[in-house]
Amino acid sequence: MIARRLVAEALGTAGLLLAVVGSGITAEVDGAASARLFQHAVVVGAALAALIVTFGWISGGHFNPAVTLVDTFFGGMRPGMAASYVAAQVAGAAAGVIGANLLFGLPAVAIATTGRSGMALTASEAVATFGLLVVIFGVVRSGNTAAVPAAVGTWIGAAIYFTSSAAFANPAVTVARVLTDTYTGIAPGHVAGFLLGQSLAMILAAAIIGWLFRPDPAVAGNVVVPHGQPPLATATDSRPQ
Repeated sequence: MIARRLVAEALGTAGLLLAVVGSGITAEVDGAASARLFQHAVVVGAALAALIVTFGWISGGHFNPAVTLVDTFFGGMRPGMAASYVAAQVAGAAAGVIGANLLFGLPAVAIATTGRSGMALTASEAVATFGLLVVIFGVVRSGNTAAVPAAVGTWIGAAIYFTSSAAFANPAVTVARVLTDTYTGIAPGHVAGFLLGQSLAMILAAAIIGWLFRPDPAVAGNVVVPHGQPPLATATDSRPQ
């Protein structure tokens, strides 16, 4: 069962990167920059929603070390399993980038030269990642878990368009995109700034989620996740920890 969860995380993250890099290559062909970015955002958001629906019932559909680490902080996963999840996500992300490169007749690996640096981009990554985590845990803790795929896909699609960093919002995605010298790549020297923004967002999001979405026993009739229950688990979740 554990192997199935790790394979689901790897496949889901690979599929996400196929969508990210492939749509970026396609959008780069022609059209105005804003139109290319919008097309890219729609494709990535739709693909992410589909992948969560497909693999979420097996692994939780994290596809993102930030989600896994915050889930672990709240007791949803043991540290050893979290480390395995992150390894599967990074491996899947790299495989997805390589696959996208090959699908378009490009070298399997080409180190990115696209510059993405500056405080505005670091801040954008913090905003996109913070929003992603709050959306995921807020929707799950509301009890409306069926809405997670649409909510997550919509947020990422929107954040790609409204942030200056194009909302990587995912450490595995950030590292893997070093392997493609295309529209969606990021030069190795600029990865640290993105990871910094994402890390700060994880810390802030964990604090806000723990306070804002804490069950209120005084409010009758609310559908909430009991305090202390793994935040990404559902009532029927039988996945081994």
